[in-house]
Amino acid sequence: MNKSVDGQRFWLQISVTPGQTYAYQYWIDGAIKIADPFAELILDPGADAGIPAGTWPGLHPYPTGKTTGFCALLRPGKTEYVWKNTNFAPPGKADLIIYELLVRDFIAARNYQALIDTLGYLQRLGINAIELMPNNEFENNESWGYNPSFHMALDKYYGTPEKFKEFVDSCHSKGIAVIADMVFNHAFGQSPLLAMYWDSANNRPAANNPWFNAVCPHPAYCWGYDFNHESPATEDFMDRVTTFWMQEYRIDGIRFDFTKGMVNAQTDFSVVRQNLLKRMGDTIWAINPNAHLILEHWCNNNEEKILSDYGFMLWGNQTYNFHQAAAGHSQSNFSWAYHGSRGWSQPGLVSYPESHDEERLMYEVNTYGNQSNPNHNPRSLATGLGRAEAVNLFAYLIPGPRMVWMFGELGYDVSINNPCRVCNKPILWNYYQVPERRRLYDVTAAIFNVRRAHPATFRDGTFSHSLAGNVKRMIFNSPGMDAVVLGNFAVTTQSAIPAFTKVGTWYEYFTGDSIVVTDPTASLSLAPGGYRLYTSEKLAKPQITLSAPELAAAASRVFPNPALDGFWLDRPAAKGQVELVDAQGRVLRRWMRAGSDLEHFDFGGLPAGWYVLNVQDELGSERHTLQVQY
Repeated sequence: MNKSVDGQRFWLQISVTPGQTYAYQYWIDGAIKIADPFAELILDPGADAGIPAGTWPGLHPYPTGKTTGFCALLRPGKTEYVWKNTNFAPPGKADLIIYELLVRDFIAARNYQALIDTLGYLQRLGINAIELMPNNEFENNESWGYNPSFHMALDKYYGTPEKFKEFVDSCHSKGIAVIADMVFNHAFGQSPLLAMYWDSANNRPAANNPWFNAVCPHPAYCWGYDFNHESPATEDFMDRVTTFWMQEYRIDGIRFDFTKGMVNAQTDFSVVRQNLLKRMGDTIWAINPNAHLILEHWCNNNEEKILSDYGFMLWGNQTYNFHQAAAGHSQSNFSWAYHGSRGWSQPGLVSYPESHDEERLMYEVNTYGNQSNPNHNPRSLATGLGRAEAVNLFAYLIPGPRMVWMFGELGYDVSINNPCRVCNKPILWNYYQVPERRRLYDVTAAIFNVRRAHPATFRDGTFSHSLAGNVKRMIFNSPGMDAVVLGNFAVTTQSAIPAFTKVGTWYEYFTGDSIVVTDPTASLSLAPGGYRLYTSEKLAKPQITLSAPELAAAASRVFPNPALDGFWLDRPAAKGQVELVDAQGRVLRRWMRAGSDLEHFDFGGLPAGWYVLNVQDELGSERHTLQVQY
């Protein structure tokens, strides 16, 4: 190759044919073969065979017998994607309703075309931003994506660059911003940045590696190999990658994974880290001043406030408190989900009841729900989902950017650890056909709709709150419409003081009922799990699939499904029996119902497979399909 005078740059000029795809590598010192660290696409000899032809038609073949390892792909003269939306402006920070999803576990086809076809569902829900878990090249095919190898390359498992651009374009057509999750805290062993400077004797990055620390300087938080963010080479690398994604794919923002680790120290407050992040942000905002940059930071509140004031948003994990409230335990407090409670002046706190990293809310309710009141058991389907509605009312009306984890709007209740934390999870679109779950979707959509339709009240109005204790309250006061939100998270009936902002007629949003208020301090009685959204102006009543009285008559359910060694039957109390039948019609287990509305049945020792549960009791008969999985 040719070499520059200063010895810092090498190049080779070759002739290529437009429209033809080339696979290439760098061969360094006659010993190391790597794909280009800045490749936009790569070939993986181990994983590419698992990519369906429908996801990537005519994928360039790997040059078997000519080389080994990863190859970069070059597509000179490729047909450029023609963008339909060239002036899309993403929602402001305070208006963001983010839907976080993992393509692998959201749609069975696992590709961008299927995701495009599903956008109508998300648009009806009322979200206005999608945050994709990492979709740059990661190790293997099926992954959460936090094991990056080639940061600039699009991972081929979900589709072509053109199809990803079509997805972004389609989102913009529906008023939905796209935020990419990126991992710059670390990289995994397939990264060519590691291979070029590797200490094989100690099995770690070499001491002279321009991008990586030889030893991770914050051992409590070390995943993969740790980038040295104080190195100019790393700064240049990050800027080149983020600039490419913003310009090439026209994404609207980036969520940065574990930015606390972006300094060579183990500390909760660091001016060095703040300056590194500000420089990174300035580079991106110079390209798109409206770009949404979200940090998973987990640092001292003083540092997070500084970064929020600078223009960043930060994740605010309040899942414990939301889960405790849904399960009926009294120690929940939602205050820290509001940026004002942290002393922040900017609406930069992205709080959420669920994320990819936390246990699923409805699993916690099913497993740990407070059963002290037999007439209100959070572990029963209708009751638990009704309590999730109350949580969502507060979680998504607290001012500032909000986030939903995929299928949280349907009460997804398969544990994050079933069968393991990062393993594939069942894609349960059939939940949308379950009346109680569809009701949760409808209620959640109604919350998003009222928030988006009335920003003067829910975004710009004066906000006060009482978010500790069993009975919680939020008050929105504005020159136009005022609103009062109430919720009872106890498992018994409680009195609530709405503290209405004025006398007169107030309207309950979900039911359409009205009350005449003569004493704003008079208390109301709230049933366990009950909630209210009162407005001083009458709003159109939202369309909810099931009304609250109909919930008691809703169908029963069996969970978990798939099951391991037993299951719960959630069905109104009745005497009768339950039979477990195999595919040949043989009765393998038979139990008598004890007569309670939530009963557990063990079946240890059954082979994995599909079975039928026949329920016959005083209420009638039902059949359920049960999968046993190990």
